[in-house]
Amino acid sequence: MSLSIDDFGTGYSSLAYLSAFPVDKVKIDRSFVSQMVDAPKQQAIVLTICQLAHNLGLKVIAEGVETDVQRELLHQYGCDYLQGYLFARPVPASEAVSLFN
Repeated sequence: MSLSIDDFGTGYSSLAYLSAFPVDKVKIDRSFVSQMVDAPKQQAIVLTICQLAHNLGLKVIAEGVETDVQRELLHQYGCDYLQGYLFARPVPASEAVSLFN
């Protein structure tokens, strides 16, 4: 079984959860990813989340990836998984199966 913390860095996604639950992955909230190219503070937050997660032996997922520049920065930061419109638009479950065939 795998447990991920969604929207890490916002709202109820607290650092305390990293030690309170058997977490395997953290998902960086799209609000950080969408602004990271033009906002140095957002870049620093994304990089820090990647480093923190890896230091704890966790994988990192970035949500809301929409541009090649975001993809490249996240790759440089060691982000393990990317999701967003750059790769595919949301589709109904019945159509998703055909994406993998």
